[in-house]
Amino acid sequence: MEYTIKQLADLSGVTPRTLRWYDREGLLRPGRVTEAGYRIYGPKEVDRLQEILFYRELDFSLADIRRLLDDPAYDRQAALQSHLAELETRRARLDGLILTVQKTIAEAKGGCKMSDKEKFEAFKRQAVAENEARYGKEIREAYGDDTVERSNRRVLAQTEKEYARCQALEEEIRSALTAAVRSGEDPAGAEGRRIAQLHREWLLFSWESYSPQAHGGLVRMYTQDPRFTSYYDREVPGCAAFLEAAVLAWLGL
Repeated sequence: MEYTIKQLADLSGVTPRTLRWYDREGLLRPGRVTEAGYRIYGPKEVDRLQEILFYRELDFSLADIRRLLDDPAYDRQAALQSHLAELETRRARLDGLILTVQKTIAEAKGGCKMSDKEKFEAFKRQAVAENEARYGKEIREAYGDDTVERSNRRVLAQTEKEYARCQALEEEIRSALTAAVRSGEDPAGAEGRRIAQLHREWLLFSWESYSPQAHGGLVRMYTQDPRFTSYYDREVPGCAAFLEAAVLAWLGL
């Protein structure tokens, strides 16, 4: 079945303006254009739009989505399995958060008192589950199942203070990277070294032991895998590359 741009917009919930933008960006071209200039979309374009929206839900940038979908090695079936795993992880995360809120409400009404561990358990499990869903395959291939399992256990065992510090460090690193890229800082300079040291401190909240080689290998993944790149480049392109360069310069690799 074929659709005009308005029909596809009504079907998908995406505005005609967004579809025109996707066309201009080379992300979603119409199957054909009529002599009168109307964009017409067929089954292939409908499937591609669905995949675009899946990736947008995962916070991928448009540039990364286009690069993925246009890759000759792109495997749609594998991608759909990945999307399903991510959605199931989100559902489990929401179930955990709902249970935590329910327990908190019950406690406020005079019910059973929650332990400090219970108050943060859902958030820690959320972090582990998200990391597994998005990057688990690559990390396990690079470091091995045993290393990843130990790292997950370390995250789940964090105290309230450790969890708060880990979260604060993550935000501090992202903010510092954004500011450094915007101001044109040298990754090998003082600010780059500071960010690299913050990144090492952040890693130690999940790593049992530290090695410069492992640190270097991890940051190289940040620019090699578009999912990592998309996370760091969410606000400003170039943050993942800056972090990689800063860490490698600081380590002397």
